Amino acid sequence: MKQDHLIQMANSIGDFFAAMPDAEEAKGDLASHIHRFWEPRMRRSIFEHIDQTGGAGLQPIVLQALLGHRTRLL
Repeated sequence: MKQDHLIQMANSIGDFFAAMPDAEEAKGDLASHIHRFWEPRMRRSIFEHIDQTGGAGLQPIVLQALLGHRTRLL
């Protein structure tokens, strides 16, 4: 799967969770969603993107959620 598509998907998920009033809960729920519904190769690919580009194109809430829960997601 292309990284551009993964970025778009992650940002769409981020749009949903960004509306939650508790930012920390939103980040945890976002990471849980990605853990549950993304295949391991998709998660590895988004982290490759983060490692290569610093997370270019990802919304701040998405980047923070992924980095904050990296160990659990990989």
